[in-house]
Amino acid sequence: MSQIGTAANPLRVAIIGSGPTGFYAADYLLKQKDVTAKVDMYDRLPTPYGLVRFGVAPDHQKIKSVIKVYERTASQPNFRFFGNVEFGKDITLDDLKQYYHQVIFTTGAESDRKMGIPGEDLKNSHPATEFVAWYNGHPNYRDHEFDLSQESVAVVGVGNVAMDVARILSKSVEELATTDIADYALEALKHSQVKTIYILGRRGPAQAAFTNPEIKELGELEITDITVPPEEAVLDPLSQQELDKSQDRTIL
Repeated sequence: MSQIGTAANPLRVAIIGSGPTGFYAADYLLKQKDVTAKVDMYDRLPTPYGLVRFGVAPDHQKIKSVIKVYERTASQPNFRFFGNVEFGKDITLDDLKQYYHQVIFTTGAESDRKMGIPGEDLKNSHPATEFVAWYNGHPNYRDHEFDLSQESVAVVGVGNVAMDVARILSKSVEELATTDIADYALEALKHSQVKTIYILGRRGPAQAAFTNPEIKELGELEITDITVPPEEAVLDPLSQQELDKSQDRTIL
């Protein structure tokens, strides 16, 4: 048998998971000049692109445009995608070892990290991943129900996902209609009674993890006002010290 990685005996690679990491791995393999590779990508969902499809907010089309890069990879003659195939159920590692020289796992983190606080499992307490997947049309979450009849919502966390959740809840129906939000989510949000959204962080503004564009978008919404209690924006001595040492001056 000829050497592995040649045209006569290409390096056969299986990639489990079709999110960004999977596609970047496939792209790297297929671009090698000295190695001929054939890549098969498997995903338990019928469609590829992982978090770019089901995690990026529906009003962030510029970020989602990276899919065009993945489409170029998927169009390569030595690339194949197999959807609706669940690892551990439909195929096993032993199965893959019979047909591939290498197996790459790029499934990411599918479960949420518990906060470990009282009341976390009460009704109407939801991980952000469930809500994000729901409004993005993830097939496993489209039947989830969220009680939008309440007037107040608390979003725990001050990262970009928290900003996404707050923004989607705050947007007018007209604003949401211009995005690629799932139709059933748009219909549900049409009847939302939410009037007040509290964004809660365990530390101060100097430790907030959101990026400037994310927080800026909240101030540009049609029907939403932002209120920050002055005392919540005061830096404690340790935060001030941390900020003084930081090279990021945009928080000032």
